[in-house]
Amino acid sequence: MSEESGVPAQSADFPSEFTLSSRTGSIVVTTTEQGLPRAISVERDRLREDPQLLAAEILRLCRQSAARAGIERRAQLKAAGLAPELLALTGLPTAEDVTRQEYVDEQEYETEPDSWLRPI
Repeated sequence: MSEESGVPAQSADFPSEFTLSSRTGSIVVTTTEQGLPRAISVERDRLREDPQLLAAEILRLCRQSAARAGIERRAQLKAAGLAPELLALTGLPTAEDVTRQEYVDEQEYETEPDSWLRPI
């Protein structure tokens, strides 16, 4: 723990980047802990889709990446001995919070293709 703040010092082994992919694997985002994109990979076929839908999925993946990073940060702080009442004040999500939000996101976002036919 830091002597001055009473908060555990940041561990050097905490990742600086987090990677998450869409269910089909056609979009992969690498983000910071806050969900800011550092790299985005999109399969060529996905580029033919409506740009707004594609952008929405990329943003959803960035938000989910940040939420999952928050779970990891929460676990790190808990393991470092941060008191439960202080941990609650951090605003970091619990695994249950993230699972619930991802379920809602999946229900709102239609991932089924309009057609199973592919251009030749």
